[in-house]
Amino acid sequence: MGGEHTADPPYGVDDALESIGTTLDERVTCEELAGYVCGRVCDAAAVDLLPENAPCSPPPDDPGLERMATAGRTELLEAWGVEGARPLSMRALDERRPVTDSPMDLSGCGARQAVAVPLVGQGQQYGALLAVRNDPPFSDRDIAVAGFAARLAAVHLGHSRRYTSMRGTVFRLQRALLSEPGRPHPNLDLATRYLPAGGGTLVGGDWFETVRLHFGRTLLVLGDVMGHGLDAAVDMNAYRSMLRYIASTDLPPHRVLRRLDAAVAEDGSRRPATCLLVQVDPARGTASLTSAGHLPPALFSADGTGELLDVPVGPPLGTGIGGYELTTRTLAPGDMLLLFTDGLVERREEDIDVSLARLAGLRLRPGASVEESLADVLEHLDAGHAEDDVAVLAARIRRRPEV
Repeated sequence: MGGEHTADPPYGVDDALESIGTTLDERVTCEELAGYVCGRVCDAAAVDLLPENAPCSPPPDDPGLERMATAGRTELLEAWGVEGARPLSMRALDERRPVTDSPMDLSGCGARQAVAVPLVGQGQQYGALLAVRNDPPFSDRDIAVAGFAARLAAVHLGHSRRYTSMRGTVFRLQRALLSEPGRPHPNLDLATRYLPAGGGTLVGGDWFETVRLHFGRTLLVLGDVMGHGLDAAVDMNAYRSMLRYIASTDLPPHRVLRRLDAAVAEDGSRRPATCLLVQVDPARGTASLTSAGHLPPALFSADGTGELLDVPVGPPLGTGIGGYELTTRTLAPGDMLLLFTDGLVERREEDIDVSLARLAGLRLRPGASVEESLADVLEHLDAGHAEDDVAVLAARIRRRPEV
């Protein structure tokens, strides 16, 4: 009969592949699955998931399912899974196969039928797809289409949960490696932040460090290993360890970069990285700066106005080319240095000079602490929604109390 669900559907495998699993977001995958089957094989659909690490067959008095998505005429779903009854979705999980419920007449709305299909991928059950329709009953073809869509969604749910688990592992590793930087000199006020980017990318190789030197000096370090994920986090730790060792010899900052660049190039297994070194001498009130392909630091004066410092830029670390130069800047009382990775300022489809000018144009509160000033910078630049990871280090020479 024309218009019936049992007619040959104008869709196939490619249609499902293009519609389901477009992201690694678990909820989006459930919404795509419900939307795909609704209108193709049913009038209403829902996706019920088990929580991660939950048993596949929870006890009857606690089904343990969470409704993640619905589509179509959602009022039709209420008859299956009402309070006090074993949800049809749970029965499908118990029996590990599609389960149908006999047609019934509810409130004079006509005969209805439901089918629940377990979401199974690589031997793991994630939940069930519930599909409901009016006349006629589900055909074998309808159930096969729903089953294929459910299996496809289950595969993507597995990818999503593995990705989430890996991202959590990498993030915890990076946080452990990044912890608080080394102990600076008592004459230096210091504040740091690391903000991982949201969305789909794994945490990256952004890092900061401070190395206490002789004669009251402190070396400030800000680096960014190219790429994201576990490899970037591991390489970040390798760079950090090598820099600590080389900096402990108390070489000038540009020579520290030369040694580090040569060591990484000789190793040959590390990703390239950018790096900015600033050696602060509180006694002389100076900062000596050198850069390996990194963005320049900003300097905010005591009245809250900012500027970008002009630092000679050499090649990123790992090339073996060297060629790093040193420049020195006098620090006035109350000046605050701000070292940062590109995630703080870069915006998609915006020239980097415009992004840097936005930072330099900030007006910070005069008299604010380093912690307060850093928090203001992050808020003004909306760093919490940055498109890439953000690592920031702020430092100011501590005023000695007047006798």
